Amino acid sequence: MRWLLAGSIVAPGPRLIYRFDRFALDADTRRLLRDEEEIHLSPKALRLLQILIENRHRAVSRMDLQKELWPTTFVLDTNLASLVKEIRRALDDAAETPRFVRTVHRFGYWFIGEILDADDSSQRTSPSVRYWLIWASRQIAVDAGEHILGRAPEVSVWIDAPGVSRHHARLVVAGQDATVQDLGSKNGTFVGEEPATSPRRLVDGDQIRLGPVVITFRIPPQVGSTDTARDE
Repeated sequence: MRWLLAGSIVAPGPRLIYRFDRFALDADTRRLLRDEEEIHLSPKALRLLQILIENRHRAVSRMDLQKELWPTTFVLDTNLASLVKEIRRALDDAAETPRFVRTVHRFGYWFIGEILDADDSSQRTSPSVRYWLIWASRQIAVDAGEHILGRAPEVSVWIDAPGVSRHHARLVVAGQDATVQDLGSKNGTFVGEEPATSPRRLVDGDQIRLGPVVITFRIPPQVGSTDTARDE
């Protein structure tokens, strides 16, 4: 997964196909397909959809989208809204009950569809370390880098729950190590019963508490070969 960090848009990788619902976005050939049939999208609408999908872990601000789509030109918000409408028409999506593109009021847009498959040769040859945050029924993947946890729509890991601050804590993944630190939140960040006022190293199974919300930090075990089942 490609993460949006420090307000920058992640550049697309080579030979990348995202599949969701009946659709597939082929970034290499710049095509949107539905059941293998091509759907026409203007180049900027296609690029906008790709940006939203690649940064699907969070909402992307209108300012960042405008900088990416029109880097040297000032445009009105209506230009961006028109591209979103074009995407929704192509995906049979609705602003009132979105399945794919959600409007984040007074901020920007968020791709909320479930990516079923992402074929990326560069990712297959250079896999990154991936950890997991388990919250209620959600399983959130976190790769190397810095991730802000909180209630603000623009953060890396969005925890929409009462008692969680907008920018509550910082999770940093570097190689085989992961740490979490409170960002001056109202209700505090704890690992187990210990306050995380400074970076605290995490191990598999640690309980991270953001105010009243408890998140489990998991490190998946290495997957070996499958044992052959034997009849008793």
